[in-house]
Amino acid sequence: MGKDSKQDDPEYKARSVALRLLARREHSRHELSLKLRQRRIDQNVIDLVLDDYENEGWLNDARFADVYARQRIDVGYGPVRIMAELQQRGVNQRPECLDGMTDSDWCRLAAKLRDKRFGLQSVAKDLPEKFRQARFLARRGFSSAQIEMALNITDLDEIWGSEA
Repeated sequence: MGKDSKQDDPEYKARSVALRLLARREHSRHELSLKLRQRRIDQNVIDLVLDDYENEGWLNDARFADVYARQRIDVGYGPVRIMAELQQRGVNQRPECLDGMTDSDWCRLAAKLRDKRFGLQSVAKDLPEKFRQARFLARRGFSSAQIEMALNITDLDEIWGSEA
């Protein structure tokens, strides 16, 4: 079989494209399926290839979710937003790294983000500023309880001690 006939084979094309995409970064099964469909590959071929890649361990939604969630935590996103983004990517399971974080961990992250963006001055008497900061943290995906706790913090040493 020559090079041209291999490239005409839909299964070969699907395997090649999927492997190339997985070599760059982790993908969910849903993401890969969409990208292969955009290249006009038949859904039956896509399912066959992705099943094989899952069996080989090259494609794993749990691993994708964990890697994705860690990256989003590192750039300052909260659990609500992370889970919503994972669901958009076809992953409906909660990553292990999110299970390991407590509300106080999320509060620390929100307070750190608030400090970086606005500073930690008290907003108790400035309702418009409190709402502005709360909206920012809500867009970042923190729960209302986490936001309320973060807005009450005026010193990172209160929550981190000597770690800050």
